[in-house]
Amino acid sequence: MKEGIHPNYREVLFVDLSNGFKFVTRSCVNTKEMGKTDDGRELPLYKLDTSSESHPFYTGTQKSVDNMGGRVEKFRNRFGKVAR
Repeated sequence: MKEGIHPNYREVLFVDLSNGFKFVTRSCVNTKEMGKTDDGRELPLYKLDTSSESHPFYTGTQKSVDNMGGRVEKFRNRFGKVAR
């Protein structure tokens, strides 16, 4: 392999800012901060707004558009006949 052309692929600590969930994975992301893992290792730190631990789709708290007060059904009743 040529030297100097490949990204810095290493272990990175990702932290979900909404709930403090931490996980380590390998990444090429550029970071300026360092963070400590639960086992005491010092790794590059990347802060996330949301992760699988806090995203509504993965936590099961996501609401379906069809169940939100019948708005979709009202729209279909009102404009569904016009398109045909």
